[in-house]
Amino acid sequence: MHRSRLAGFIIDTESSNDLDAGARFWSAALGMTNLGEDGELYRRLDASARDLVIEVQRVDHASRLHLDLESDDIDAEAARLEALGATRISLGRNWWVMQAPTGHRFCVVRAKVDLAGKPGVTEWA
Repeated sequence: MHRSRLAGFIIDTESSNDLDAGARFWSAALGMTNLGEDGELYRRLDASARDLVIEVQRVDHASRLHLDLESDDIDAEAARLEALGATRISLGRNWWVMQAPTGHRFCVVRAKVDLAGKPGVTEWA
């Protein structure tokens, strides 16, 4: 058995764009405090009231949005999603980059907290 849920949204920002300006825009647009730098590649917005993670991330591809699903077993969750038609693209340090049958990229990330009893969590056999 493993657990998973929607962790949040990542706003991928092409490296040629100004990451800080992007974070200021999304902070104002979403009404969330810009928590500032979280390493050189990320700017975190305060989505804690919604129990989500929203980050503006510097990337080497075209700008887009992607979802993060968090799980206490990323391999089991990736296998479950593959059975639904997703494809594993690459393995990061503690996440899988995947592609849905619709062509959308998303990540399965290792949960940073125990998911038992958290809102939005589903237990999978």
